[in-house]
Amino acid sequence: MEEIICYCGNVTKNDIEAAIFKGARTLKDIQEATGACIGNQCKELNPKGRCCSTEINLMLNDKDKGQPHKCSCCG
Repeated sequence: MEEIICYCGNVTKNDIEAAIFKGARTLKDIQEATGACIGNQCKELNPKGRCCSTEINLMLNDKDKGQPHKCSCCG
């Protein structure tokens, strides 16, 4: 079973990795490419009780070694 990163949009880790491979470098790029991190039910749907931006930022930082990107979906 694929690891879900964004429960609001049912976006998997593979979806995000594919977007990064295709050139996504920011949280906004990931949002546009996958639909991740644009919902507003993160705390209710995510078993970790938080916005998926944390995991997405970790994935971006691993690939880009950049600074954490701000998420506007959960404030």
